[in-house]
Amino acid sequence: MTLENASPFFAWDVSSYLALFLITAFVIVSLDHLLFNKSGKTVHSTPDKTGFTKFVYFVMFLRFNKNEKYLNRPKIVQWSAEFFPVLLLVFMLRGFLVEPFRIPSNSMMPTLLTGDFILVSKFDYGISIPVLNKKIVEFKKPQRGDAVVFRYPNYEKNSKYQGADFIKRVVGVPGDEIIYHADVLRINGEKISYEDYADYQGVESGAGMTGFKHKRELITEKPHDILLDPNQASRGVKAVVPEGHYFVMGDNRSRSSDSRFWGFVPESYIIGKAFGVWMHYDDSLKLDRVGGFD
Repeated sequence: MTLENASPFFAWDVSSYLALFLITAFVIVSLDHLLFNKSGKTVHSTPDKTGFTKFVYFVMFLRFNKNEKYLNRPKIVQWSAEFFPVLLLVFMLRGFLVEPFRIPSNSMMPTLLTGDFILVSKFDYGISIPVLNKKIVEFKKPQRGDAVVFRYPNYEKNSKYQGADFIKRVVGVPGDEIIYHADVLRINGEKISYEDYADYQGVESGAGMTGFKHKRELITEKPHDILLDPNQASRGVKAVVPEGHYFVMGDNRSRSSDSRFWGFVPESYIIGKAFGVWMHYDDSLKLDRVGGFD
């Protein structure tokens, strides 16, 4: 299976644009202080800070003092200083703690529906540099059964998926032998057990899955529900997961583009672990709900 020539991880997304604005605002206000703001009309009514404290305060708020004003400066300087702290907070939250994503397809039914807005933990597996997704501190590795959001490797260099984020279920970790045949999963030679539920009743854009087989796949201590097409088995595969990569599949096995089709997910491409649904909005019926799944 494909291992080489994945698309670069970096792509323009919300975090990238936030980072660009923050850098631009920092440069604008810094240059204004250094080159143009010589009038001395800023207000300093609080006690003087040390040089280091002033620098840290400036990095966080683009001010050396909380009473410093930019009323006499160009609008671009004022706006940069005003919006910077708020967007820096948003960037830090999204980059290091929790990031929201929206489910665009039926590939993770019945766990996640099209239109679900999910929360993804950015620190479950470690601390990474935002935008570049370069891990600097590791807490743990992704485990079988985890629902993970990752940057699509895009081995085929399809422009449609350049920089796209996917969500799938981890079923194979480095070193695992994965066999998926006739909609039965085997990991390292061990057949995974299943529990049968009543046939699935689809709603909204997932109504087409009504009548699908609804089963619970008992992977280790993290069982999860899956859907199977009663009329035909989904694509099978046999593979050994290489070091530094993961084998992922969607819970809706016959309606998922996953590692069976395009290969393994590099560990460095994993953005975080999905842990809850906070809202649902499906254009087909325009309904809203809140809930969780982890």
